[in-house]
Amino acid sequence: LDRPETDELADTPWVTIVWNDPVNLMSYVTHALIELFGYSRDKATQLMLQVHHEGRAAVSNGTREEMEADVARCHAKGLWATLTKD
Repeated sequence: LDRPETDELADTPWVTIVWNDPVNLMSYVTHALIELFGYSRDKATQLMLQVHHEGRAAVSNGTREEMEADVARCHAKGLWATLTKD
């Protein structure tokens, strides 16, 4: 069985997932995505609608440490968020 090199594993991108929740209004989620990630209103609205209709959306990607920080920032805004490997 071939195993990836340690460097290859380190380069595997991580993503921050925002989940649909019964608490936050769609307008608030859009506003939070603009503030947190600097998205345009159109992009933030598109992501919010994906969360609303599909239950989740990937809102950022990067290293595990970066995504842990993004998840914490989402939590501070009251969004339900997790990180996972892409």
